[in-house]
Amino acid sequence: MSIMKNIKKEKRVRGKIRGIGDRPRLSVFRSTWHIYAQIIDDEKGVTLVCASDKDLDSKKVKDLKKTEIAALVGDLIAERAVPKKIKKVRFDRGSYRYHGRVKMLAESARKGGLVF
Repeated sequence: MSIMKNIKKEKRVRGKIRGIGDRPRLSVFRSTWHIYAQIIDDEKGVTLVCASDKDLDSKKVKDLKKTEIAALVGDLIAERAVPKKIKKVRFDRGSYRYHGRVKMLAESARKGGLVF
């Protein structure tokens, strides 16, 4: 997929999803090697909580598949969000399909206590 198609798709998705005070946006970015998640308040332009696979223990992650690592990142983002009293979020998958690593991250964040 070309870069311009990705940008168009991201704008289309973000045009429908805005993180406001009571429901911030859970944004997912996935690269070839890593996966990142952050909860953003778009009104203030502030990142409230962030997590990535780089935050995990490297000994645990060494023998896991990418989807399993994404599930751990989902658990971590939920674990960090609940003490800050963030329960409801809007899920922003960006230009990625809801499949594989993105889906695993979302499902484990739901299990961790986030509602979207």
